[in-house]
Amino acid sequence: NEYKSYLSNNMKLDQYKQISAILDGIKFSSIFSLDTISDQFKVSKNTILAIYSQHVQRKLKKLSFVCNEEQVKQEYIYRYKLKDGPDENIICDLAAELDLPPVLLCRIILEHVQGESTASSLLKDPQNILNPVLRSQTIFCLENDYFYGPNIDMIKKLMGEEYERVLKDQLTLMNISFKDENVLREQGYDKTPDFLLTVPIAIDGEVINWIESKASFGDEYTHKQYLREQYWSYWNRFGSGLIIYWFGFIDELENDIKDRGLLLRRDMPLDVVTLT
Repeated sequence: NEYKSYLSNNMKLDQYKQISAILDGIKFSSIFSLDTISDQFKVSKNTILAIYSQHVQRKLKKLSFVCNEEQVKQEYIYRYKLKDGPDENIICDLAAELDLPPVLLCRIILEHVQGESTASSLLKDPQNILNPVLRSQTIFCLENDYFYGPNIDMIKKLMGEEYERVLKDQLTLMNISFKDENVLREQGYDKTPDFLLTVPIAIDGEVINWIESKASFGDEYTHKQYLREQYWSYWNRFGSGLIIYWFGFIDELENDIKDRGLLLRRDMPLDVVTLT
């Protein structure tokens, strides 16, 4: 299985920086060039996509400030009107020229045409767009945007849930008892890991009380954010734990946290000891 063999490979910080330098130069419309990067670094395309997705999210944060400026919005709308026609790919093509995600540009146009308050709901249900041409253009954008919009949000949510199910099934097969986050919230916990172990286990000599599943790649920025917003809270309340980045992580990230009882892995280790 090519995916699994690649996923088991370690990624050092230096290699990550080389990959990041290339990804920083890729435009939103150049998604298929990721195959070349995958072959060059002998890393699975799934991992490259996960890394690039995080780059895109950070790029979108910067773009959101720019795109909220009225002068910028008017420029985009002006350029759209110059190209206005019946072709469904017009917004997508203009987004490629501007290096924007198609759905982001589509949102700006919808806000102009039908009002800011309705844009989000129209992207979720484009059949409610009154103009038939704009409706078909919006649907085309939604079908051809790989990193932004309600469809992508749903895919990410479903992917996260799927990997949690995979982990839940593995824990059950390994006879590891646990409470999932739904049970913990019912018991009044606000910030909860995906799985709190009823009986701790040991992995490589480290005691593990909880496990967190992340259907993403563990890069420096994302990992530090998770440490601040989630992991340290779990550690303070439940003790040491295991974090699984299913699409890999930078090896050096574990150096600063292992001594405090946080382990990083790419999948669920099978060689565990149940502590009684």
